[in-house]
Amino acid sequence: MEYFVQQLINGVTLGSIYGLIAIGYTVVFGIIGMVNFAHGDVFMTSAFIALIAFLILTTWLGIGSVALALFVVLIVAMLFTSLINWAIERIAYRPLRGSFRLAPLISAIGMSIFLSNFVQVTQGPRNKSIPPMVQGEFVLSNRHDFPVTLSYKQLIIWGITAVLLLAFWYLVAKTRLGRAQRACEQDQKMAALVGVDIDRTISMTFVIAAALAAVAGTMYLMYYGVVNFADGFVPGIKAFTAAVLGGIGSLPGAVVGGILIGLIETLWSAYFSIDYKDVAAFSVLAITLIFLPQGLFGRPDVEKV
Repeated sequence: MEYFVQQLINGVTLGSIYGLIAIGYTVVFGIIGMVNFAHGDVFMTSAFIALIAFLILTTWLGIGSVALALFVVLIVAMLFTSLINWAIERIAYRPLRGSFRLAPLISAIGMSIFLSNFVQVTQGPRNKSIPPMVQGEFVLSNRHDFPVTLSYKQLIIWGITAVLLLAFWYLVAKTRLGRAQRACEQDQKMAALVGVDIDRTISMTFVIAAALAAVAGTMYLMYYGVVNFADGFVPGIKAFTAAVLGGIGSLPGAVVGGILIGLIETLWSAYFSIDYKDVAAFSVLAITLIFLPQGLFGRPDVEKV
């Protein structure tokens, strides 16, 4: 039982990271109906930005406070990643917004390849590691000589995910930008007729999605302590799977889907062959979509006439 509880803790932590990335997929799709397949590599790029910022703060500037360093790293990663995603939207997506549906998809794949290769060329193909950002843990139980632990970094990931989820819900539900996003999601032409700035709303949506991906990238680096230029593809696809599983376009669905994918992956790795953990996650997605095509929290599509 203790082993199972420990794997649940690990799965929720991994799922929280997937959920933050999945929110970026779901908000962009909800507004412009396009899957931003470059989002996984935006997440990977943010992890490298966080790594560089952390090394500069601790090695060059000599900051000894871990809390201060982590806070500054988060802010820097969010700012630079948001700037990158804003530029991607302006250069690669906005000119193709009125073209046939495959054009933005091809552009997104092209941007994904560009980001991956750019990081590979500038940072090298090998794994990049950092000293542990956060150390220490709570021992929740120690029966049968198997301690169930909750590390400080897991607690940080849980707390930041919960805070960001509440903040993003408030943004969508209570602010002017959120009303503009919901209007664009329903009908962009009508939203423009009533005074909504479509271009600005979409750009801000990409910026917010990138900021969430930057938090996920920083948490990923803090949790594993290593990052590689190829780390955008698999986590990005799993986060997209989480968004679809939860119901793409649904904010709670993205987080719940991320946690489910994290739990499935972790529990399968713990009790079965780790080589098939990705197969297990994607098989659950396929089964869910067969019996519930709109996902767990998604709404059925309504054809506009």
